[in-house]
Amino acid sequence: MSLPVNTHSAPQRLAFNEPGWLDTLAAWLLALLWMLPLLYAVWTAFHPAEFATRLELAAPLTLDNFRRAWLAAPFARYFFNTTLLVAMILAAQLLLATLAAYAFARYHFRGRNLAFALVLVQLMVMPDILLVENYKTMATVGLIDSLPAIGLPYFASAFAIFLLRQTFMSIPKELDDAARVEGASALQTLWRVYVPLAKPVYTAFALVSVSFHWNNFLWPLIVTNSVNARPLTVGLQIFSSVDQGIDWSIITAATLLSSAPLLIAFLLFQRQFVQSFMRAGIK
Repeated sequence: MSLPVNTHSAPQRLAFNEPGWLDTLAAWLLALLWMLPLLYAVWTAFHPAEFATRLELAAPLTLDNFRRAWLAAPFARYFFNTTLLVAMILAAQLLLATLAAYAFARYHFRGRNLAFALVLVQLMVMPDILLVENYKTMATVGLIDSLPAIGLPYFASAFAIFLLRQTFMSIPKELDDAARVEGASALQTLWRVYVPLAKPVYTAFALVSVSFHWNNFLWPLIVTNSVNARPLTVGLQIFSSVDQGIDWSIITAATLLSSAPLLIAFLLFQRQFVQSFMRAGIK
């Protein structure tokens, strides 16, 4: 005797698990909401000032806002300062984090767990809490109004140490033994074995670090006083401090100039960005 078979239950479950039009619509609405400020900045930057607050399809296009913004501030100096600052911080972070992570992952010494716990505690402390103490330290050593003063508090990254330590611990220790048999020193093993295997993590952290320090504003504003040491984010404040009022066309043009390198890099290397984060396990 054969039992009746319900032929409708399986297709219904499959259809229920598939994303519907409501999910797609919600995703598009969220994407549009996120893009509205960027779209407004692009519209305002490429049109005369009188069209900054009204939308007209026949409005003339112009590049004059970018020319005026570039001449109103020393953008070339700001770009140089920001690029040098980001590269300096990233290089120091990768070097120090690599050495610290390797020590935490492969060496056994007294107080190792306590030291690593202190590193994790740093992840829970907001950088803004340390502004006053960091400023006093920079003033004591005479580094106020300089690029090293901006970068020094960020040279040691607890986030990078944590990521690399977890990655190094997942690498089989037999590779260490094989390298030692071949006559490699500890630093040679680190450089030739561990670092190549952790490339996705290095790439993922580099993206986070560059993006954060390119857009960092509060600490550079506090610790710098002159054009020679100011990065792009601090230099942009000149456009909102004029007595004649705020010209949104110039402000948006200057904002696009400062964010263009990151936007272009993301558009060109978005596949590598996503793959690096997926391989590194960062969510």
